Amino acid sequence: MLLAVFMFAMMDTAMKLLSARYPAIQVAALRSLSSLPLVAAYLGWRGAYTGILRIRWGMHVLRALLGILMLAFFAYGLKKLSLAEAYSIFFIAPALITALSVLFLKERVDLARWVAIGVGLCGVLVVLRPDGAGFLTIGGVAVLGSALCYAVSAITVRILSRTDRSEHMVFWLMLMMAIGASAMAAPDWVGMRTADIPLLCGLAVTGFIGQLAITEAFTKGEASSVAPFEYSALAWGVGLDWLLWKTLPDGYTLLGAAIIIGSGLYLIRHEKQHVESEHP
Repeated sequence: MLLAVFMFAMMDTAMKLLSARYPAIQVAALRSLSSLPLVAAYLGWRGAYTGILRIRWGMHVLRALLGILMLAFFAYGLKKLSLAEAYSIFFIAPALITALSVLFLKERVDLARWVAIGVGLCGVLVVLRPDGAGFLTIGGVAVLGSALCYAVSAITVRILSRTDRSEHMVFWLMLMMAIGASAMAAPDWVGMRTADIPLLCGLAVTGFIGQLAITEAFTKGEASSVAPFEYSALAWGVGLDWLLWKTLPDGYTLLGAAIIIGSGLYLIRHEKQHVESEHP
């Protein structure tokens, strides 16, 4: 999980650098296009092309649309915010997943977890600046929209995992996102500079390794034990912000991040206790 988080932090850094020169939807297209050959080769290595057309097409199309919006919103947010600020807001995703599971999966969420979700949302407001000067910035709202798309996508994964192989889910997500985002970006496509090719290669490799690592993490370890390590992204974000852009998060960002992470850890811990009580 730590390797996955590091790889995704490097991937997001490449996206942030690219978003300074290319439209957000084009960055989303480049993310998918660059990783697609590696994903296709991985499926061949795994011998996973058997039955690749026997999938729930409607759910996969929905997930691809959510993925395009998630990447485009996040790329736009990275253009406006530091990595640390973007990660702090995006950390609300686990709370959103818990809340949405009630609506879509009919799961029961008790009062304590609803309170934790509310606390996490308050943490987001703190990151978005309670003094009013930068309240609800367009970049912050974009990242919040990205987190919401991610949360809904996670719900679709739970539903799809009942019938479809994980390799097929990854393949169709990348292929559909590559086609959809490229079509949306085509009218305003900006020609790629030769100097940005190393960034594209980095985007492909880090995204691919990160996806493999996070899949391995959740396969080999309990979700409640593995998930908290995702918050190490904030440390990478702070370090990369300072190394590349000489910026550090302010007090509001750190306070809001602490509130969001605290509520997220509570939800993860509470979920583990809930599962253990159901399956002693």
